[in-house]
Amino acid sequence: MGTVARRRSALLPALLLTALAACSGAEDRARDAVEARRVEPSTSPSAAAPSSAPVPRFQPLALDGDVVALPHERYLSMWERPDGDGADFVLDTRNPTGELAPLLIERAALVRGEPWLEVLLPLRPNGASAWVRERDVEVRDRTERIEVDLSRRLLWHFVGEEIAHRFRVGVGTPATPTGTGLFYVWVKVSYADPGGPYGAAALGLSGFSPVLSDWPGEGRMAVHGTADPADRGRAVSHGCVRVFNEDLAALVDVPLGTPVLVHT
Repeated sequence: MGTVARRRSALLPALLLTALAACSGAEDRARDAVEARRVEPSTSPSAAAPSSAPVPRFQPLALDGDVVALPHERYLSMWERPDGDGADFVLDTRNPTGELAPLLIERAALVRGEPWLEVLLPLRPNGASAWVRERDVEVRDRTERIEVDLSRRLLWHFVGEEIAHRFRVGVGTPATPTGTGLFYVWVKVSYADPGGPYGAAALGLSGFSPVLSDWPGEGRMAVHGTADPADRGRAVSHGCVRVFNEDLAALVDVPLGTPVLVHT
């Protein structure tokens, strides 16, 4: 397959999302790494700016890896731009299974000394984002990711930098294509009948079909199961990615917020 490109911010080429662990010693190391990056420019005599020099309002934070923002509360204040004024809207972060769904972080910045996070929203249009205050969420890392190549009709499951699984999958038809872009796992649903339309389980994504809205979940896309092995490698779906049930068993335990990159 060759090297699989990781997500990078086009606006901040040096900005890589920080891998922060939710528990164990990795959490402490990750927190230390973030704090270590929150430093002012060098104040050595040769590099110090005049004391009257203005402090930049927006200072990008350097972060590494894939990271998500887990809300502390169900209703999360969101800003179109990071500032201290009143929120522009409030997002209900509870997904259909009753969990508070984490939001994939695109970038981070210090604004007047306060850390802010730009997150991808599980809303239309695909790729929509907003800013949250770091103090309103818990930052956690994601070490797994999924990549789907629509042209080759292949899915790769990564753990760290290693390919853990590779499957041939079904994708959307020309009339009902699978949307492309960077998404994440927003909800996970298991089904009692693996022979049903969504197979044994579905990983509901943050993104939506580019053509369907009058569909369950308003056209939300998913990586879901199928009992028909003939779906592999075919353009047969309404926009979802179909994974044979036996293969899907390797994906059902990925955590919410796992990045899913879909491309042609």
